[in-house]
Parts: sequence; structure tokens; C-alpha cells
Amino acid sequence: MGVDEMHCRAVTEVGMLTTVTTAHDSTDAAVVVPVRVRDLLPRDLPACTWSGSATHLRHVERALARRAIGEVDYLAVCTPVDLPVAIGGIDYRTRRDAGTLWQLAVHPALRSCGLGTLLVRAAERRISERGLHIVELAVEEDNPRARALYERLGYAAYGRAPDAWDEEGPDGSTRRYETICVLMRRDLRMLAPTTGPAWARSSVRTTGTEPRR
Repeated sequence: MGVDEMHCRAVTEVGMLTTVTTAHDSTDAAVVVPVRVRDLLPRDLPACTWSGSATHLRHVERALARRAIGEVDYLAVCTPVDLPVAIGGIDYRTRRDAGTLWQLAVHPALRSCGLGTLLVRAAERRISERGLHIVELAVEEDNPRARALYERLGYAAYGRAPDAWDEEGPDGSTRRYETICVLMRRDLRMLAPTTGPAWARSSVRTTGTEPRR
């Protein structure tokens, strides 16, 4: 049997526990997969090749080294077998009064299913725990889908700036990629207070429709 249509729907609460539900409408079957947010570790990197090239993963590895001196936090949303399906960093050196989100990535097979929202909210809580109230990020001008997500999460644009980073090509060569980014910001003092443990639930349902015979 095959599947010719796939749709994702997510309802997410702030926190660190997500329930991912997969179901086929025709059979009403469901598989529930809990995920959790924890610190990304160097041993996780071989399982994160979906997030970018070898050059990108070297940048992530260097960021993890900075965590030891308190400059960075790096989070991972993980499945029950402890495999990361979404990762992202928080840099505290870009601005001393803010945490800056960067290198956010969600596994391609699970995009638009609420994991990005879960990751951002967990990062915001980590920033708040440091006594900081401002979260900043940059998104490329030609990436309206990502910008729309951040706007839904309460981020507002406040400027534009050039950015550049090393990018690895299919042949393994490295070139300098240059772009213009929209700068966005959120004030965490606008967050509603929550109670209970540092866990919440997000219901993500992927439905499939079997082709007619």
C-alpha cells in the first residue's frame, strides 16, 4: 500500500515534552512517540547529518566547545531512542543583555509538525533562566516561511543586516555565502507565567490517504 498525500497538524504548548502522533485516516491507526528536549552533546553529531554539511557540523562542534565556558547553550529535541530530530543554539556573546538563537534546524521529514516551535520555546526558557528577557534571531529575507513562524511565536522585525558564513558544495569545496537577514526580537517579559514541571505536550498528527484502487 502507498500514501499519496501527507498532512501535518500541530498544537503546541510551551515546554519540553512533545507527543508525535502518526495516523492513517483510512484505518484510524495511530503511533504515539514521545520526544524530549535536552542539551546537544558531541556524541550526537554523527546522528545530525540531516542538519547540514560536514562544514556545518564542524561549526556546531565548535559551538559545543564554547558551552563549557558559558557562552553558548545548544539544545536537541530527541526521540525515545535519544536521536536528535531538531537542534538549535543560543549565543550569549552577541549581546550581553540577550540570548541570540542561531543554527536552528528540524529534520526534513518532520518539518511543519511543531518541533521547531517546541525547540524555540525551550530555548526561550533557557534564556529566561539566565535572567535575560530579550531573545533575538536573524532570518534570511528570502525565507518567508521561517519568518512567518517566528512572527507567530511573537517575534517582530526591527532591522536588516548583511550576514555571511561558509557553505560546503556537493563536491566538498567551501565557499563564502553572503546574504541579507531580517533581524527579529522578542521580549520574554510578555510570556504568560506557567506552572508545573519543565514538560509540556504538543500533539502532532501526520495523516495519510491511500490511493484509490
